[in-house]
Amino acid sequence: MIDRKQLEKALAYVRGQWPSAQPEMGLILGSGWSEVVDAFNVAASIPYEDIPGLGKTGVVGHAGRLVLAESSGIETLIFQGRRHFYEGVGWTPIALPVFMLKSFGARGVLITNAAGGVRSDLVTGKLMIIEDHINFLGANPLVGPHDDFWGPRFPDQSEVYDVTLRRLLTLAGRDEGEELPTGVYLADSGPTYESPAEIRAFKALGADAVGMSTVPEALLAKAAGLRVAGLSCITNSAAGISATPLSHEEVTEATRNAMSRMKRIVLNFWREVAREGI
Repeated sequence: MIDRKQLEKALAYVRGQWPSAQPEMGLILGSGWSEVVDAFNVAASIPYEDIPGLGKTGVVGHAGRLVLAESSGIETLIFQGRRHFYEGVGWTPIALPVFMLKSFGARGVLITNAAGGVRSDLVTGKLMIIEDHINFLGANPLVGPHDDFWGPRFPDQSEVYDVTLRRLLTLAGRDEGEELPTGVYLADSGPTYESPAEIRAFKALGADAVGMSTVPEALLAKAAGLRVAGLSCITNSAAGISATPLSHEEVTEATRNAMSRMKRIVLNFWREVAREGI
């Protein structure tokens, strides 16, 4: 269950460090995405281990800093790395970024990840706009006593990924000369990669890409009233499709090779958001 008291402690700490912060947007950077922060105008940062209830990230490719930054005139809280369900730390550090964004008054969030491609056109290096997701974690962060902060007891999930923000991501890709594909992201619990049989099953269920994150933050953000966008970097073909064994080193190498495009497309998205006035 999500520990509300711990979330309040974290919020009080960050507000104490940045009393004048008024972020309009949030950015959660997944595996291999941490360097995207370098494309923003950074004002200040706080190590995750200094924030109550968040703690140091346990995965290579997640820098573990909360960054106050700006781009296109939009003040932004950037979570440079995330905590994962498979780390066994509970839901509180996973929910914390969304709780903080809503509490600071942010309107929307872009959630990023590294994913394995299931659909044949989703090859290594592609960026995929998430249009919907499948929660295969076997768990839901909203299980437990109801907290009105997260909206109604049974929050609607019929459009988790905001249609306007998806359009702006498409424009951000076109600004870079890319037509970004859209697809359905499936999250399973990890930390093992999926078996070939599981990938065949996930494909039959309608998954286009698979990973171990994003869905908890997305469903919480939607329930809490934030506008949500999602972007996956396809870092490998999924098991049974790839001819080689899967590894986290492959993930980090693929994002490193795509980093310059990732930075430009994220900044393009921020510019489109500013232009749209969201």
